[in-house]
Amino acid sequence: MKRIAQIGPIFLMIISAAAVGCGFQLLLIPEKLLSSGVSGVAMVIGYLSGWNIGWLYFALNVPILLWGYRILGKRFIGLSIVTVISTAFFLQVIPEIKLTNDRLLASVFGGVLVGLGTTTTLRYGGSTGGFDIIASIITRYRNLPIGILTILLNTVVVAALGFLKNDWNAALYSMLSIYLTGKIIDAVHTPHHKVTALIVTNHTQELASRLLKLPRGVTIIKTRGAFTSEERDMLMTVTTRYELAELRKMISEVDKKAFVNIVQTVEVIGDFRKR
Repeated sequence: MKRIAQIGPIFLMIISAAAVGCGFQLLLIPEKLLSSGVSGVAMVIGYLSGWNIGWLYFALNVPILLWGYRILGKRFIGLSIVTVISTAFFLQVIPEIKLTNDRLLASVFGGVLVGLGTTTTLRYGGSTGGFDIIASIITRYRNLPIGILTILLNTVVVAALGFLKNDWNAALYSMLSIYLTGKIIDAVHTPHHKVTALIVTNHTQELASRLLKLPRGVTIIKTRGAFTSEERDMLMTVTTRYELAELRKMISEVDKKAFVNIVQTVEVIGDFRKR
């Protein structure tokens, strides 16, 4: 069972990378459309230079992954590395086939396919690299509007495509694809970059010590069940959506019977990252 628990997420990262690769090679790239973040940058460079987009995607992600490895958890970065390498591989082996001549269909279904692949990686503890890594690092240290930063980054990339290729139809269809990718992620995963976990457990000290190693601040609140009148501890901690999978895994390892309520957090005022 332990081996399955270790191999399962890796298998899901590979499947997710295949979905992203199909979205790129069968829908977006044949129509010269863009995806979001670093993959979009790789596409712009590839369209202008003729270089291999898969290798550009890999090369641009290497320094970001190395940066993340120094700051973020090894599991998160390890699974992200698997996803990035797998995506680059699938971009080599999946042929570029034009499934449709309709750019609208290509942008819609390309965005949805990439969104589903990206959501799966986030759901099970990894990422597709690029801005997911950068956003995870930023949200650990600063309470910044990551959504707005993401929109600005993607707008710059799409505008570059419009200006440099003089193809504003492609730029606008790319924005539609990027929007749909974001909506899929928000609908399936969570639209907020920060979440609050309320954990009722009988293993207070062990779980609190594990949470503090993330590192995350933890507040211990005494609670009493209305039906049983049993007193138990509730741990409250604020984390990011990029760490949700690691949090679920940690709670399951310490206390399988813990009651956990994950609440979306709109804003955090004060010191978010506790050392």
